[in-house]
Amino acid sequence: MIEDKDKVMSKNNEAVHTEIKEEILSKFPPKVARKRDKSYVINEPGTGQAIQANIRTVPGIITQRGCTYAGCKGVVLGPTRDIVNITHGPIGCGFYSWLTRRNQTLPEKETDENYMAYCFSTDMQDENIVFGGEKKLKTAIQEAYDLFHPKAIAIFSTCPVGLIGDDVHAVSREMKEKFGDCNVFGFSCEGYRGVSQSAGHHIANNQIFKHVVGTDDTIKTDKKFRINLLGEYNIGGDSFELERIFERLGVELVATYSGNSTIDSIANSHTADLNLVMCHRSINYMAEMMQTKYGIPWMKINFIGAKASAKSLRKMALYFEDAKLSEEVEKLISEELAVVEDEVAEIKKRTAGKTAMLFVGGSRAHHYQELFKELDMKILAAGYEFAHRDDYEGRDVLPSIKVDADSRNIEELKVEKDPDRYKERIEQSKLDNLKKKDPEVENYIGMMSEMEAGTLIIDDISHYESEQLIKKYRPDIFCAGIKEKYAIQKSGVPLKQLHSYDYGGPYAGFKGAVNFYKDIDRMVNTSIWSLIVPPWEKEAEINADYISA
Repeated sequence: MIEDKDKVMSKNNEAVHTEIKEEILSKFPPKVARKRDKSYVINEPGTGQAIQANIRTVPGIITQRGCTYAGCKGVVLGPTRDIVNITHGPIGCGFYSWLTRRNQTLPEKETDENYMAYCFSTDMQDENIVFGGEKKLKTAIQEAYDLFHPKAIAIFSTCPVGLIGDDVHAVSREMKEKFGDCNVFGFSCEGYRGVSQSAGHHIANNQIFKHVVGTDDTIKTDKKFRINLLGEYNIGGDSFELERIFERLGVELVATYSGNSTIDSIANSHTADLNLVMCHRSINYMAEMMQTKYGIPWMKINFIGAKASAKSLRKMALYFEDAKLSEEVEKLISEELAVVEDEVAEIKKRTAGKTAMLFVGGSRAHHYQELFKELDMKILAAGYEFAHRDDYEGRDVLPSIKVDADSRNIEELKVEKDPDRYKERIEQSKLDNLKKKDPEVENYIGMMSEMEAGTLIIDDISHYESEQLIKKYRPDIFCAGIKEKYAIQKSGVPLKQLHSYDYGGPYAGFKGAVNFYKDIDRMVNTSIWSLIVPPWEKEAEINADYISA
């Protein structure tokens, strides 16, 4: 059995990974082991290898995943400050209707509405489960309207609602018609509806597209460059840093989906000229639908990491083909990188050669590898909680993925060109030329292609598997979420939350990169982790002889 970290690191990666994988899987029942085996890959970039993803977790295995409701309300809708989000269900589910991810927002005026600090729930009781909860839902919507007079109210179904058959969509239509000046819409996002929170992302995309996008055609400024930032949720203030960058460049950020966002900005987002996609998994549906209906091209970018941020800004400038914008981008990059490089030069003397593992949802397990590379740290293993195969292997595999029963639980919208508002933002010949220069224009190449050969990749890692990886490899830092944090740290390995950043951030952009360097430096170089085993267990401090009377 492999226990010594130095032995592990000195051996051939593939041989070590294979041995450890076989040892971990040997502890499972044979049927479970065969299933989990397909979700373990020793990375071989360029070989077209496949990984099993987006399948239901084995019951009882203690997954890191969340539910469909969490993905819909907690991730996509939650960060929009002026929508009243009502959870229709028992109050236990309502905990997630009070944000737990450290999404931040900053209203432009003190008088602007901000409901993010509130927790709205219908608080269903036993009698509602037996006799139905639609009456109680209508009362809750009316109460919210009377108290706040919001522009929009969103209703989120939890598991009991789907089981008893409450129709949140019919209730929403009725109340919207009654109010006249408030957009009320519902989400069938019962927790069990999909494989993971990923299903909730898809459901959220669909309903926002149906009920909000395209309801305001106003062009509000005369700025030349107009973009949307998709899949950025303003954890720890990330969006604020990116807004600073775009403002400096004279680029109008029409809407962010959905960090520091408003219902009006999303309603107006179809007027932008380019969509920049951060978190591919949670928002790629929106990018595709806006492209089809309104003609807005999209490109996959990454603003996590200083070099990645510079690359993304250059991609944006290349799209707009404007000499002045390109000049401003290069000027900003030069100034910002000078500061970043001064900071990281000293820090990476202490972080170089240290090791990390990343098991985080969305695109974060991919994006944050950039920051660790800038610290000269080595990625031992990575994986997603709720990814699909295209998040790992790239979108080229999409035609080969079969539609299963779980996928059929989610409505597939039929989207067509809008006869009045579809506009070709860029000539097709120029767009085709851009695609030749950059493989991530209207595409995503996935995480595996950019990870080192021999790296271990695991989808939907379980608690037991996490414990075993730590025991075998002893990484210097483990990146995951709050559910894993304290169990991991009890093993003597620091855990960095990359869902909510603990108390850190922002980590996006150039200034965010410096914040990350400093936080990781403190975490991996503190002596506290050596004290997990108390000194008296390492070496006896008191010796005594006992003399009988």
